[in-house]
Amino acid sequence: MLSFGSSAPLRELVASQKGGRPVGICSVCSAHQFVLEAAMQHASRRGAPLLIEATCNQVNQFGGYTGMVPSTFAAYVAGLAATMEFPLSRVILGGDHLGPNPWKDEPAARAMEKARELVCAYVAAGFAKIHLDASMHCADDNRTAPLPPHIVAERAAVLCQAAEAACTSQDEASRPVYVIGTEVPVPGGAQADDAGLQVTTPDDALATIELFRSAFLARGLDGAWSRVIALVVQPGVEFGDAEIHEYDRTRAAALSSAIESVPGMVYEAHSTDYQQPGALRQLVEDHFAILKVGPGLTFAFREATFALAAMEAAALGGRREVTLSHLPEILEQAMVEDPRDWARYYHGDAVAQAFARRYSLSDRIRYYWPRPAVQAALAQLLHNLTQNPPPLPLLSQYMPLQYREVRAGRLPNTPKALIYAHIDQVLQDYAQACGDDGMRVASPG
Repeated sequence: MLSFGSSAPLRELVASQKGGRPVGICSVCSAHQFVLEAAMQHASRRGAPLLIEATCNQVNQFGGYTGMVPSTFAAYVAGLAATMEFPLSRVILGGDHLGPNPWKDEPAARAMEKARELVCAYVAAGFAKIHLDASMHCADDNRTAPLPPHIVAERAAVLCQAAEAACTSQDEASRPVYVIGTEVPVPGGAQADDAGLQVTTPDDALATIELFRSAFLARGLDGAWSRVIALVVQPGVEFGDAEIHEYDRTRAAALSSAIESVPGMVYEAHSTDYQQPGALRQLVEDHFAILKVGPGLTFAFREATFALAAMEAAALGGRREVTLSHLPEILEQAMVEDPRDWARYYHGDAVAQAFARRYSLSDRIRYYWPRPAVQAALAQLLHNLTQNPPPLPLLSQYMPLQYREVRAGRLPNTPKALIYAHIDQVLQDYAQACGDDGMRVASPG
């Protein structure tokens, strides 16, 4: 097995929070090469651990939409870490929404059997943080009402039991930590702007913890329960195609206080993408110590590549010897030819859908980067601008923050460096929110 980092920094994070030190960690929920490379570069500069998470739809025993099983995803991350010269011992792998969601159209017994195989594969591959999510209806559940909370808890305990059996380490400190609760959209994001977004009530949060505790202890999972470090709740943050629900700490004040009475647990906040830096810091201060971000990072990658494509067209469009990438147009063509990954999410007329395909905050475009034609266009763009660096006037026009860094001699004027720097802007917001000092303390070694 590859030597990834253990869950120790996450446990230390919880201990710090319980000791009154408001530190947090950013969870990078992405399989995108440039996002992960930028995150490794960022974590290396800060001397911090890096938490990378894969979802059940993205990576599972049948390949998921990335085509990777947990062990190949782990090997993929390890390969990127080697390329970026980032210590693998500082990479913490996490599994997100692990449960029956990919097979929710099958009967519960069959879906749960596949979900057990899923969590076992994640644990066997060295994933140290496991989010157990059995909140979705299966084919033979009553879909006219919410799935009863005790059923959700019982199914999560079944998955935990499988995960514990799959862990070969007898050292309690080396066994995985768990996250429970699921008051968030299904994997892949929200389908609407969720105008009536409701903050989880303190009573519901505490009742969820007690239901899960009882279900775990009933199956003899006392040791595993002691390693449940976080509860997923809804603090009132979400985003749609063009709308962002900003964190309002006054609405979440009672929820924030509720977790203070629970030993060894903090909150995990999903869909924190696009929150303002001050709001991210408030989340951490309010015990939402694990901040998950995914589409916000691939959105930044898309912004950077579209800016580069605009500079490429402006600077090189008249040169007969240069073949332009036409990256935005090729992405659009790929999405129109195969609408499966966006059609259920983008609504309105043709104009509205065309706008969303390129610019939606939910960033369904992220599913199309692996397509061969898109990869070829991206490679052409990088080649063109490596051979012909963007002129300073265009850099000032399209990437003004990176322009300043290039002028100051702190950033090379190369397409990869410019992309990394643009993604880094998002990561820096999270670093400041999570507390640099606390993160370095939590870093192995």
